Amino acid sequence: MSATSDADELQSLVAALLRDHPPGEIDPEVFRGAQFDRGLAWVHHPEGLGGLGLPVQQQSVVDDLLAQAGAPGAPEHSVIGYGMAAPVLLVHGTEAQQRRYLRPLFTGAEVWCQLFSEPGAGSDIAALATSARREGTDWVVNGQKVWTSFAHVAHFGLLAARTDPGVPKHRGITYFVMDMHADGVEVRPLRQLTGDAEFNEVFFVDAPVPDDDRLGSVDGGWPVVLTTLMNERVMIGGALQRGAGPIQDALLLWRRASHCDPVLRDRLVQLWTEAECLRLTTLRAAERAQAGTPGPEGAVGKLAATLLNQRIYDLCMDLLGPAATLYDVTAAGVRDDPRWQFLRSKANTIEGGTSEIMRNILAERVLGLPAERRTDRTLPWRDVPRS
Repeated sequence: MSATSDADELQSLVAALLRDHPPGEIDPEVFRGAQFDRGLAWVHHPEGLGGLGLPVQQQSVVDDLLAQAGAPGAPEHSVIGYGMAAPVLLVHGTEAQQRRYLRPLFTGAEVWCQLFSEPGAGSDIAALATSARREGTDWVVNGQKVWTSFAHVAHFGLLAARTDPGVPKHRGITYFVMDMHADGVEVRPLRQLTGDAEFNEVFFVDAPVPDDDRLGSVDGGWPVVLTTLMNERVMIGGALQRGAGPIQDALLLWRRASHCDPVLRDRLVQLWTEAECLRLTTLRAAERAQAGTPGPEGAVGKLAATLLNQRIYDLCMDLLGPAATLYDVTAAGVRDDPRWQFLRSKANTIEGGTSEIMRNILAERVLGLPAERRTDRTLPWRDVPRS
């Protein structure tokens, strides 16, 4: 089927969805459920799993039509579910897992978090120490995770745990779906620079996980971890509509300003140009990836986007002038305030892999430069010195 006929078919399906479920007259969760059931959640997914088996590029047809009609967008706290959990379940999940988790994930009935980083395993996720041991046919988890976004509201988490400490670190990891309300799971908020507690530390004390909630093979979780990380980096550095996102905040502030400082204007134009180059580069990478797992090129978008975000919000503070210091964490709609975004952007170059790690990935896996010397790749994990 041609792209044109695909688009025509999608237009008909979207029109029928809007006719049967008028936006503004129906609960957003119910609307998203109907969208999923009609294959319009992720059109590249198989039928019955929120899709129609079409090329991933056709999703923009659906998204544009729904936005024009005022249909409800992504639910609150859905970024990890949409950006990481859904792609991981599609690639590595069993059919039973896909049918259990994908629909409530899309509707917003269930929120997801990512349980990777630890106090001793941040940039080097493979060094993680949280353990999962067999108990009968199932598993028991002990350990600690940190910087876990939305853990305080999450129903499920993407958990990487150590299941064999006697082999090199990349080979003894198993990947699970963790019930965040299970016995033995404790979530503690971490207050951040913005005043929010968006991040958390999570403790596991003999927390049970059914083997049915394992993704991938026992001790073979590293490929699932990589799928998650690659999708996370694409998500963080993802393409936006032209002139949208952080650069839109800068443009709005410039238009409100009563001055016409040529230096600030020059900085704004340069940043707008960079934002457009990044958008086009990310779109090209997404088209090449099709519906498969993103490759190391996702590090390009993540590295460029996070550095650019920080520079854009630096400009926003200069455009605000003295008003930039008047930040009220209790104000309504504070997350839409460029001052909040300025503070939040400081974490961008750390989360999802630091900029230094992104540069290593690009150097070794994209440019083919000699790899950094590593002395622990062949040692059993238990024999690697830990701080």
